[in-house]
Amino acid sequence: MLTVGTAGHVDHGKTWLVRALTGKDTDRLPEEQRRGISIELGYAPLDVDGRLLSLVDVPGHERFVRTMVAGATGIDVFLLVVDAGEGARAQTYEHLAILRLLGVERGVVAVTKADAVSTDRLTDAVAEARELVPGAPVIAVSARTGAGLDELRAALAAVAAERPPGDAPTRLPVDRSFSLAGIGTVVTGTLWSGTIGPGDALRIEPSGLDVRVRSVEVHDHAVERAEAGGRVAVALPGVERRQVRRGDVLLAPGAYPVSYRLDVELDELEPLDDGAHVQVHHGTTEVPARLVRVGDRFAQLRLERPVVAARGDRVILRAEHTVGGGRVLDPAPPRRADAERMALLAGGDPAAIVRAAAHEPLRRADLAARGLLFGPALDEGLAALERAGDWFVTAEWLEAERAVVTERLAARAAASPLDPGVPTGELFPGEPWAAAVLERLGVDQREGKAYAPGAAPALGERAPEADALAVELAAAGPAGIRVEDRELAAYLEREGELIRLGDGSAVSAAAYADARRAAVAEFEQHGAIRLARFRDGLGISRRPAQLLLERMDADGVTRRVGDERIVRRAARDA
Repeated sequence: MLTVGTAGHVDHGKTWLVRALTGKDTDRLPEEQRRGISIELGYAPLDVDGRLLSLVDVPGHERFVRTMVAGATGIDVFLLVVDAGEGARAQTYEHLAILRLLGVERGVVAVTKADAVSTDRLTDAVAEARELVPGAPVIAVSARTGAGLDELRAALAAVAAERPPGDAPTRLPVDRSFSLAGIGTVVTGTLWSGTIGPGDALRIEPSGLDVRVRSVEVHDHAVERAEAGGRVAVALPGVERRQVRRGDVLLAPGAYPVSYRLDVELDELEPLDDGAHVQVHHGTTEVPARLVRVGDRFAQLRLERPVVAARGDRVILRAEHTVGGGRVLDPAPPRRADAERMALLAGGDPAAIVRAAAHEPLRRADLAARGLLFGPALDEGLAALERAGDWFVTAEWLEAERAVVTERLAARAAASPLDPGVPTGELFPGEPWAAAVLERLGVDQREGKAYAPGAAPALGERAPEADALAVELAAAGPAGIRVEDRELAAYLEREGELIRLGDGSAVSAAAYADARRAAVAEFEQHGAIRLARFRDGLGISRRPAQLLLERMDADGVTRRVGDERIVRRAARDA
């Protein structure tokens, strides 16, 4: 899937055009409807020739350029809107400059309000638009009459070439977070890389909060796995809305560095002085920074707050307006800025980067410390290096590790068919390159674990034990039973057969659902849940009642307030 982003000056008809193309009004806020201008980002699905695209509508007012940048990062195709009567204005030029700094080269120009001007003026406006964006298709349209909309859809379909496949780990910059009744906290964003599906174990950075995905939607439709390039909504149970906000990043744990510095290759719109203070826009993040110049082409950005970045990412630099941008050369560089090292990184050849430092111990140590190099020492005549994500390794080291990892995964699968996966952190403890190397080795990674080829959790010979346990759980009801075999209990919980409580206890999934409904009913009747009343209502003893409520606390169903509990708003209609 690809994402199309609008651009253009305020009141040039972006939102009206989006509504005409998609049938959806992206101005959802009362303030937007009252003032007649877009303030926040809006989203809509766009069907062109049977192909679904994600469309991001951005505000055009100069006060909301930073919001525009948050929406423009990650788009594949632009839809630049120019009023036929007014022509290009201030934000037309600034938005176009931002698109160029972000490297968004494909797009279409829509000359809007074609029905409101004379034929001569429309001809001039189309000619001006062609000069403004040479090479881009220019279509005259009217959102009011529908003229030109079919041609515009055809032009978008023509420029929306397939996104090239990538193997980068999951990364989703968050542009919105909110709560939904019965679902909990939901975050949305354009999925930059990787995929996301229910059950995935991910992390919110820079806070370091580990989360598990409950469900995923693409334009209000549930999907088993969302692909890179599309607009994605992700439900995160057990996460408070205040714990995640625009600017955070949802990603594969340990896959990307979190850093207070970025080395960049500059693209300047205006001269930038050494030591200048700028606002750095990266993804949906905006953070103040001081710019340290390194020669004519390069700079190090020293940030007030950490960001999550990868080599090759684009950043926008703004003061009171957009002053430039840059391409990230090193997302976690050393504090000492080095022009020679940046020049090597800008060249982009892994072998050149590493070989240039191979025989200089200090520089070799510098590269290794930042994850650019590991494995045996590099000698003259060494074979070409292998690439693993953003890291470079020797072929010999990679083959040696392949044998070790394969043997360990096979041993785990044979010894533990219920849970044949090894946590990826145990294979390469504490190493930020672990996930990238495992992917390079062809290891199957799911939910934070690595598996031997073809290995998957299965009961096998233990099916009779599971059946007997299910009978015991059904008979015990909400009182539950103690399950000594933790591995079997964990497997059955993943399969949705039981719910584990504290102290080694468990209840059937059906009994837990009944207890949850009882808790919600008590809250609705009395305004609070008391342990004694909840216990008596279920007809069980105090200990299992307490364990049930504690599990509901952990699941985000209830929240303890003193000696009582309340049901969270998101769980009341579940």
